Amino acid sequence: MAFEDILKKYFNSVYTEIDFVKKTYAALNELGFSDENSIASTCICRDEISQSLRSIIKHMWGEAFNLSSLGGMFFAGQTGLAAAMHHAPNVEGRERYVYYALPHIAIDKDGRLGACMRTGREEESAACGALVAFQKEMTKGSLNLSMDDIDLEQNLLKRRLLREIPYGHIPDLLELTKITQKVIQKDLEHAINTIIDKSRSDYAILTGIQIHGPDANYVGNASGYVVVHNVREEIIF
Repeated sequence: MAFEDILKKYFNSVYTEIDFVKKTYAALNELGFSDENSIASTCICRDEISQSLRSIIKHMWGEAFNLSSLGGMFFAGQTGLAAAMHHAPNVEGRERYVYYALPHIAIDKDGRLGACMRTGREEESAACGALVAFQKEMTKGSLNLSMDDIDLEQNLLKRRLLREIPYGHIPDLLELTKITQKVIQKDLEHAINTIIDKSRSDYAILTGIQIHGPDANYVGNASGYVVVHNVREEIIF
């Protein structure tokens, strides 16, 4: 099976990372956003193979504020979000914020979820490693939810995602990644609605699932919206 067909099996829509960022930039540019009057922020996994997306965002929008945690979770909270907002250009009394929020998953040439190869390593690796580890704990029935000061982000990830999983249900990796996507957006939106002043600020939330294929990276199930002068408009891909 061609890899394009594998992607269609798992996702309703798929773009290359470059096309995803270009399309979102073009759509927002028509609504008054640009690299000169806006600040971008990213909520993606810490994983090194996820940083290609950050690089493309930087190329289009300039340096982006990093809100990221393991799995792409939004743990920066109000303090982190406020810091990013305070760094935005202020143009004629108005500020514009652009948020890219995506978890990630690997898919190998045979369509196996979570499997990937990393440069310089002969053995197979996994992505998202944090979600794979969490899913394995649930499958084995050995879920550890105790707080550990030397593993705070992973513990927070498990505790937060578990709130969105029905009791007794064990999602596969793709379902868990989709749950993570919804949680990241939900938590980001909650913080935004708590502190943003919509009378003087416009913002956009752009999401999807970053996909690591055998030869390239993609974004699946892309969606997003923009709020300009407190009016919401969906981004059409």
